[in-house]
Formats: sequence, structure tokens, C-alpha cells
Amino acid sequence: MYKNLTTTAVLGVIAVILGAFGAHALKTKLAPEALDSFETAVRYQFFHVLLLLFVNSFTGFTNKEKNKISYFMIAGIVLFSGSIYLIHLANVPAKAIWFVTPLGGILLAVSWSLLAFSFLKRVRKN
Repeated sequence: MYKNLTTTAVLGVIAVILGAFGAHALKTKLAPEALDSFETAVRYQFFHVLLLLFVNSFTGFTNKEKNKISYFMIAGIVLFSGSIYLIHLANVPAKAIWFVTPLGGILLAVSWSLLAFSFLKRVRKN
């Protein structure tokens, strides 16, 4: 659990740094559409960092559930947001990694689904 929380904290720090970087340094360097895309990556990362904090702090989940949800979510953040960061910060052509961003989105959706199933299991028990 602490490994997940540590990873979550690091992802949070990265989101803060990249959010500030995007708001200040990239404002004049990226086209408005590219800046919107970058901001979407930061926003999704922040949303999922907050969800990771909840998942790993919630006492109603087993460690196995926390790990499973966290692994999918962390992989989703890295692939979804990370691919967008690569496109805009490292000038990696979007055509070269076109499949990575949607794959990250799928992993994020899977992690939300796992979260829903974990709650549904508890509803059925009560």
C-alpha cells in the first residue's frame, strides 16, 4: 500500500510541475490546440492521482483490490498522459505512438470498472 501511495505522491508532484510548466513556459511555445491537449493530460493525471489517494486510503478495500486498481490506473496515467507529454515536450510524432494514448485511456476505464466492481461486491454482501 505504501508503494502505491509513494507512486501516487510522485505522480502528483509531476502533475504540479508539468501543470505549472504548461501554464507558463509552454503558453508561448505551443499552439492553442496543443496546449489544450497538454492541459488535458495534466488534468487527467490530477484526477487519477486523487482517485489513487482515495483507493489506497480506503479501508474497505483489500490490499489485493488496492493493488489491482492502482496498477491499472498508474499504467493508464503513464500511457495516456505520458504519451501526450512525449508528443508535446519531446516532439515525438503522434503518428509514431498513436496507439499509446487510447490504450492508456482504456486502462483508466478498466481501473474505474474495477473500482465499481469492488463497490458492487460490498453492496451484494450487505
